[in-house]
Amino acid sequence: MRIRQLVLVSDERDSVVEDLCSLFEIEVAFYDPGIIHFGLENAVIPVGDTFLEVVSPVQEETTAGRYLERRNGNGGYMIIMQTDDLKSEKARVEAEGINIVWNADREEEGIHAQAIHLHPRDVGGAILSIDEMTPPKAWLWASSSWEKNVRTEVCNYLNGVHIQSKDPESMMRSWERALGKEAVYEDNQFKIQLEGSRVVFVEDIDGRGEGIEAFEINVNDKEKVLKSAKSKGLIRNDEVYIGGVKFLLN
Repeated sequence: MRIRQLVLVSDERDSVVEDLCSLFEIEVAFYDPGIIHFGLENAVIPVGDTFLEVVSPVQEETTAGRYLERRNGNGGYMIIMQTDDLKSEKARVEAEGINIVWNADREEEGIHAQAIHLHPRDVGGAILSIDEMTPPKAWLWASSSWEKNVRTEVCNYLNGVHIQSKDPESMMRSWERALGKEAVYEDNQFKIQLEGSRVVFVEDIDGRGEGIEAFEINVNDKEKVLKSAKSKGLIRNDEVYIGGVKFLLN
């Protein structure tokens, strides 16, 4: 299992997309018309073979809109994990008593995409989706042709997400159940190690409450990215912030 896609929610999509693409020199691969099912518009941006997605509400009374209100603005919204055996993962999740609020099973353009969304109240911190793609390299949520939009001059892949709460240990236990993985404690943090990526649990110190605090992104030249971020006004407290999310460069 690994992190395949990280999602930001914003009250205005295009400005966040512009900041992401400008700083990291990446480009949009797909605008998914099907996401209107959730009352949203989106943009999906490859980062190597992982993805950033920006979603914005375009209808009233959406889950995303309520999330914006609860956290007082833009921020991290959803974490999409990829597995090679969704059937087993679904059975395990159900055995843990975690409710599944949405199922997907689509076949398009030679790709079989399956997904489950776990109930946020049963997991905490973010909407968690567990997905399987056949073939595994594919990612239907970014279309069948996303690879032509990959640019790696500045960044290579997403390799972590940080979830904040008043009780990081309790949040970690919830995610252990959701992912079927045991956490470790190192560098004064609880972490769940995945394939080439990780979920880290930290204290809420900004007062925004439970939710995603940061994304980790692998870059080729950290100092160059920081200098560029400063020139674009994307630095706060010596860290890169876009769309209400801290981007940790590694």
